[in-house]
Amino acid sequence: MSPAPPGFNYADFFGIKTVDAAAIFAALYLILLGYYLLQAKRHPTYVLITLSVFCAIRTSAFAIRTALAASDTAGQNLGLYIAEQVLFSVGFVGLLYSSYTLVLDRELLLNSGERQRTLSKIMQERRYMRIVMMAGVACGIVGINDTSSGTTPGDISTGNALLKAGAAIFFALTVIQGIFTVIYTKHEILAARNDDSNSEKQKPLGATHGGYILCAISVLLLIREAFAVATVGNIAKSGNEHLWYPLVAVPEILAVILYAAPGLVPPRSDLNQGQSQA
Repeated sequence: MSPAPPGFNYADFFGIKTVDAAAIFAALYLILLGYYLLQAKRHPTYVLITLSVFCAIRTSAFAIRTALAASDTAGQNLGLYIAEQVLFSVGFVGLLYSSYTLVLDRELLLNSGERQRTLSKIMQERRYMRIVMMAGVACGIVGINDTSSGTTPGDISTGNALLKAGAAIFFALTVIQGIFTVIYTKHEILAARNDDSNSEKQKPLGATHGGYILCAISVLLLIREAFAVATVGNIAKSGNEHLWYPLVAVPEILAVILYAAPGLVPPRSDLNQGQSQA
């Protein structure tokens, strides 16, 4: 955008106007942060630690968003607005990678067979997933900075291109993760059918039907990313809080809540045993 005049309110220009909604989400994420920190202390697994970090990032992001919407002084602070946007962009990485990791962890705990080996080999290359995610994050951060503070048409054009590239990367990764989740769920159903014991009936919902919960999480993440891709570069739509809250904020927090399903996240002891048998 061109250099802003003195007193220009960036928050208002980019659609950040609702104080109550931002404050409510900040409070909800603070509660979820406390819950996942407690769970991570009791059962220190990568998924629980990552979810704790995600909740901390979202608590900070919504706190900043509350300040931007509530105060003209804060709304006129370009650095504060960019910080809020970067936190929302970076935070999604943790949510998506948690889903990816959880599918892999649970898949390793199933009775391994020929039907699972292909999925295992693909998904165990976690480093490739992380590299692509970091590329998406880099595109998003630079794109946000260029489109928000760029002073020339070239800066803004480059920023928009990077934002589109980052959105495309995360949408593709979310679709791939959804496919992995569906495949895992089929494996889980087959494993349950082949299990002649009745012990599954005593296990919590997340342990016996985790695939269905993970599919629900994948759908929520797809809704979030579909909106991001469809509105990237369109300030009027991407910043419209009537769309942003139900299609971005709500799906994210519902996904975080679903991760709390009893038995969904395997304890480290089970994971270590599953890895030794793989």
